[in-house]
Amino acid sequence: MTSTLSKSNARTIGITDAAAVLLIFLVPALSHLTAVPFYLADPMRLAVLGALLVTRNWKNSLALAVALPLVSFAISGHPVFPKCLVIAAELSVNVLLFAGFVRLFERARCPKNQDTLHENGDFCARSSENRDTLHSGLFFGAAAFVSILLSKVFYYGLKAAVLSAGLMEMELVSTALWIQLIVAVAISVVAGLRLRY
Repeated sequence: MTSTLSKSNARTIGITDAAAVLLIFLVPALSHLTAVPFYLADPMRLAVLGALLVTRNWKNSLALAVALPLVSFAISGHPVFPKCLVIAAELSVNVLLFAGFVRLFERARCPKNQDTLHENGDFCARSSENRDTLHSGLFFGAAAFVSILLSKVFYYGLKAAVLSAGLMEMELVSTALWIQLIVAVAISVVAGLRLRY
């Protein structure tokens, strides 16, 4: 790996980031036009972790985790600004945890390459050393699931603190937990299937 992004990697990141912003831009309009609550599918997490799975660049996904809630607030005024910051923090924790779990896996699987795997913020070295398909797929799926659950615990703790400080008024849990669980499982399955190759 080199310390600079190749043109194809930069193009992939650019296209992925544009798609993520477009998704966040379109969700409120599509939800309004169709009366289908697409926002319940956690579109920001889908965009951030989807970008991570496509680009395999955690630094880019971390930037998206911070930017997407701000873009959503700028475009639609939703979520309210304090919640926007809470969501940005939650998504950042999610990316950092997932990238950290992946890095631990890489260190265990190919220790001789551990110093070169993250020069660009990339993870999942594409060498054959890192591809034990069944075990790595299960690990990456579990890593995605645990990182989502831990980031949700962080989110609800931070949101409770913001609510108790009187910085915003809303319910602590606005999306049913069973919907959040289904989304977490779906993302984890996709992560396991995507990253095992």
